[in-house]
Amino acid sequence: MKDQFGRRIDYLRISVTDKCNLRCTYCMPVEGLEWVPRAELLTYEEITEIVRQMAAMGLSRIRLTGGEPLIRTDLPRLARMLSDVPGIEDLALSTNAVLLPRFAEELRGAGVRRVNISLDTLRRDRFEAIARRPPRFFDATLEGIEAAEAAGFDPIKINTVMMRGLNDDEFASFAAATRQRPWHVRFIELMPVGANLHLTDRFIPASEMLERVGAVGQLEPVEGPPGNGPARYFRFPGAPGTVGVITPLSHNYCDGCNRMRLTAEGRLRTCLFGDHEVDLKTPLRASGRVTDAVRTALAGKPERHYLQLGTSRGSGGLAALSEVGG
Repeated sequence: MKDQFGRRIDYLRISVTDKCNLRCTYCMPVEGLEWVPRAELLTYEEITEIVRQMAAMGLSRIRLTGGEPLIRTDLPRLARMLSDVPGIEDLALSTNAVLLPRFAEELRGAGVRRVNISLDTLRRDRFEAIARRPPRFFDATLEGIEAAEAAGFDPIKINTVMMRGLNDDEFASFAAATRQRPWHVRFIELMPVGANLHLTDRFIPASEMLERVGAVGQLEPVEGPPGNGPARYFRFPGAPGTVGVITPLSHNYCDGCNRMRLTAEGRLRTCLFGDHEVDLKTPLRASGRVTDAVRTALAGKPERHYLQLGTSRGSGGLAALSEVGG
């Protein structure tokens, strides 16, 4: 699969639900959203059929996302179904890890090899202010990371959105964790969408992030762990983990984009922050075929996003990042 600019598209992020058990301040309004009706969600069989047809066109890598994917009933069953699709070489999961202690072993056995875990603070007393859930959810997240390590997921990436005045005094703590544990901590720039514009003054550019982490100790550029994303990685000498930065605003990486996103209700979104989407559910339920719709999506994939700090105009109409799984 190639888009109109010659970029090879071999990676699909699949949102299995728009719901989440947290309400992280940059990701979802505290009151939640208008949820997609259950009947409008793609079934596991429909998701698998879409993947089967796209795999025949060149798709080889998948990430399961949400909302929070583990709140969808029996997610390991979907993982097993997708792992069995010919041509799929890599299956990963993005999660907040709250439910991971319950599912880690089963997911690993079902074919999930890598996990990305959202964790924006290492302080239990601060978790509630950011995730807007009680501290027991923080305890569950740490237990989930332990469960991921025990189950043999490799690599384990920790996604951290750093926000000025909220958690930016924790650079040293997160960096220190990579010296002790095989965590790959990725500091992510705040991405503006409709519901988080109140956080505009919290934005920290990646250049400042690296400067502040570098003050902790000498960093050396490294290739980083396997994956499909645009992070740049660094390591403290001898550390088992790495520190990375993801820079959607200060330095977009659209020229190397290799992905599309399948929303929970069956729309193929060709850019996280674009408004170009193609309905796959209707042709799938009508004829069983989506290949023509996928080709239409590829032909319309935009060259780049147009995010701008302080406005939602470039966010493709997103009210919340949780709608498409980031």
